[in-house]
Amino acid sequence: MFKFIHCADLHLDSPLKGLQLEDDAPLEEIRTATRKALENLVDVSIEESVKFIVIAGDIYDGDWQDYSTGLFFNSMMARLRDHGIKVFIIKGNHDAASQISKRLVLPDNVVEFRTDKPETYKIEDLHVAIHGWSYKEREVWSNMAIQYPDALPGYFNIGLLHTSLEGQAGHERYAPCKRSELIEKGYDYWALGHIHKRQVVSEKPYIIFPGNIQGRHIRETGEKGCTLVTVDGRDVTVEHRNLDVLRWYLCQVDLSDVTTDVDFTAKVSDVISETIENEPHPVAVRVVLHGRTDLHSRLLQERERYVSEVKNAAQISGGNQIWIEKVKFKTEPPYEENWQGEHKDAISEMINAIGLDELEDDFIDSYIQDIKAIQNRLSSYIKQEDAIRIEGKGDIDSILNDAKELLLGMVSKGGSAR
Repeated sequence: MFKFIHCADLHLDSPLKGLQLEDDAPLEEIRTATRKALENLVDVSIEESVKFIVIAGDIYDGDWQDYSTGLFFNSMMARLRDHGIKVFIIKGNHDAASQISKRLVLPDNVVEFRTDKPETYKIEDLHVAIHGWSYKEREVWSNMAIQYPDALPGYFNIGLLHTSLEGQAGHERYAPCKRSELIEKGYDYWALGHIHKRQVVSEKPYIIFPGNIQGRHIRETGEKGCTLVTVDGRDVTVEHRNLDVLRWYLCQVDLSDVTTDVDFTAKVSDVISETIENEPHPVAVRVVLHGRTDLHSRLLQERERYVSEVKNAAQISGGNQIWIEKVKFKTEPPYEENWQGEHKDAISEMINAIGLDELEDDFIDSYIQDIKAIQNRLSSYIKQEDAIRIEGKGDIDSILNDAKELLLGMVSKGGSAR
């Protein structure tokens, strides 16, 4: 019997987005979060007496020039070496773009797979064969998996691959392959990376994305960590182990039955408390306010005040362990006719004008192309989590709808907050 750990997507020293500008944000936890998660990984490995670790790519975060990042990684690998733990790594798309990964000499307990073709390392005393292939360039569009060798008879075969598999929303389609192609290789375990949400793709054999080790923004919510694998003969068991130090949550607050500011604060506080119940970690929360409510127009007109009210509700819920990353206003007026009155015709004309139905398809397509050209020139900005992205007609429709709701809030006589 032996144990090993499968992790991926460390993205060391990449920033946690959305909290840096908050006066009361946990700046030290934010700054060191990915490093602390790696320390936790090393601690778990030592405590569990694992024989080795496999890292399925993206140790670094792109073209990061600070060598202290690489030196910190090496110091953690040296701790593992002192406990007799070997580490097997492949470069992912972010590592291929990293100057650190090209130049830094790794400790002798770390094996980095080559970039020109797949190769196999054997751990003879455990009868383990690890097959892997590092990215040579950031963008890999070909199917790498089909070029991996077949399983070695008499060995516990592990495939180490950085891939989007058959495509995942929000992730570049790098090294795409099919689940069936991985199974056909006859391996006992596939250690995947690139997708930041934990997924068990298959149980026979296990094909797993462990997710990243530390959530970095609101699209990476919930528990983050690694997979602890126990091999006993032909029996394989897996267990998720948490490594993160700060977690992200999305709170949906339905204000349909809320009519006063007092009720508003109580409702938000209750929903936050329910969402993060028994959460031992500091948390960052995005609150989405929705539903048909008498507060609609006041929410749109007094956004800053209501953001402060949400922060107050968070303090009531969890004290200094909760930070509000953002508040999104998605409410609607209590009735469709709420805005109709003496200016009904003018407002109707305004609403009709704010919509794609009045625009020609050729104009919309041309507009999207113009926006994409601007996005390409501003690529460093639009990588931010909260940047506006326009990829198609649906994105424009969403933005126009927000504009309509904002204008309606300005002219509406609705709202009875007290």
